[in-house]
Amino acid sequence: MRLVMTEPVERTDRPYARRWWALLVLCLSLLIIVMANTALTVAAPDMTRDLGLSSADLQWVIDGYTVPYAALMLLLGAIGDKYSRRGALVLGLLVFGGGAVFGYLADSAATVIAARAVMGVGAALIMPATLSLLAATFPRAERAKAITLWTATAGLAIAAGPVVAGALLRDHGWSSTFLINVPVAAVAIVAALVLVPPSRAGHHDRIDYVGGLLSVLWTGALVYMIIEGPHFGWGTKAVAAAVTAGVGLVAFVLWELRHPRPILDVRRFTGRRFAGSNLAVALFFLAVFGAFYYLTQHLQFVLGYDALETGVRMLPLAGAVFVGSALTGWLTPRVGMKWTVSAGMVGGTTALALLTRVDAGSTYGDFVAPLVILGLAIGLALSPCTDAIMGAFPESELGVGGAVNDTSLELGGSLGIAILGSLLATSYGDHLSDATAGSKLPTSALDTAQDSVGAGYAVAQGIGEKAQQAAARAQRASDPQQAAQLKQQAGDLAAGARQMADAVGSAFSDAVAHTSLVGAVILGVGTVLVAVLLPRRETGAPGTATAEKELVDSAAE
Repeated sequence: MRLVMTEPVERTDRPYARRWWALLVLCLSLLIIVMANTALTVAAPDMTRDLGLSSADLQWVIDGYTVPYAALMLLLGAIGDKYSRRGALVLGLLVFGGGAVFGYLADSAATVIAARAVMGVGAALIMPATLSLLAATFPRAERAKAITLWTATAGLAIAAGPVVAGALLRDHGWSSTFLINVPVAAVAIVAALVLVPPSRAGHHDRIDYVGGLLSVLWTGALVYMIIEGPHFGWGTKAVAAAVTAGVGLVAFVLWELRHPRPILDVRRFTGRRFAGSNLAVALFFLAVFGAFYYLTQHLQFVLGYDALETGVRMLPLAGAVFVGSALTGWLTPRVGMKWTVSAGMVGGTTALALLTRVDAGSTYGDFVAPLVILGLAIGLALSPCTDAIMGAFPESELGVGGAVNDTSLELGGSLGIAILGSLLATSYGDHLSDATAGSKLPTSALDTAQDSVGAGYAVAQGIGEKAQQAAARAQRASDPQQAAQLKQQAGDLAAGARQMADAVGSAFSDAVAHTSLVGAVILGVGTVLVAVLLPRRETGAPGTATAEKELVDSAAE
């Protein structure tokens, strides 16, 4: 007979008295790890200029956080389950805060990437711990409401990151966007020790470290491939990562199927509700992260808003997430998660479809409706999916459940930035080439401008500065003929600068529309698959069978 012991906090008959204060601490912890990525999007231009980052450097500054974050979550979630979920949260906050200090002091591309990697390790401890502690602290009757607030916090963080970073960048350098995490992490650590109850799994079985290491191998290799291939070409590194990911995944599945106490029972993915929820989370964040990636660039570069103004203009998305979360809290118990999740995914598809109308003449007003619809869609769809995923795990495996949910989220986000980001870059380059065909602009300038929208505007600005210099020399020239030639040169350069700027803006707008179309198709197809997978009505509370089995075992003992 298996002995099952549970901590008092996990017993749903006597809820923890300060559970809503504990939820505030968990949401605060979630807020900083999501903001760590969204804040970087507006700090990237300043960082690039200050450190002289290449496009490859900048890509790895962004994704150096993602690889350890996605790869380590499952193993660290299981370790937190066995030893201490609150301990994992506090340790993660310490590591995350230390990485933020490291990033503040960094003075080169290598040190910034290393700091981001350290923060990624901290996030891999924090993220599954927040969900596992939430599920362990709240009784099942209140868990869906708590998860809804957790999801709404993630939506707030998506928009709050650029606002906070933009406000700091007006008076401080890019390194300040790292330092803001330190006091928040310090407050969260103290609050966690005071308000969050200790929690761990009741069983004392050995952790399946072989399965955990295989999960690190295949997940890390997959994320590396997703980053390396689309951005840097399918060379030896990307192909080797793809092979490693494939072999590692097969080995992981075979090992988990044979292990008596696997780190993750892969048979759960045969359940339609569980599989459909994970697919919905991955597809949704593919669309959200991809759209966020190019929308912030369009607002900054094409429409000319600074970092703070860009962040403020993303706030309709955050507000809509809260409204959508409130709606799903009311709708899901009445109509079932199949309909709310499907409605949310239809809304996300609609938002991307509206962005296909973006062109060179578009203003911010053209982005408000897609942002609001996308926010409503996030609120509607994600809370029921997270609740279903967490409900599929017994109380002893809540950390693993949180890690599965968060891995789906992170893999989807990585795919969104890689696939849609790569498509955006290719489409922008092609449209810019067409827009500048037959122009007298130097070939080297055109090649540089095709690298990114930021590079394109930098080229246009450089040509404009040369025009001003030529005009100044014309005014100082004593020879009338030379002055006339310099004036002609200045005029040609000024016209070239305007032509380049117009071409860059038009090409990027067309690329946003084209990329949004592809994103809408991907999410639309995914919506159909998720609707087919999810059962029409739930036959019981999520995870009821596993939870009841554990309670029966405990009572028998």
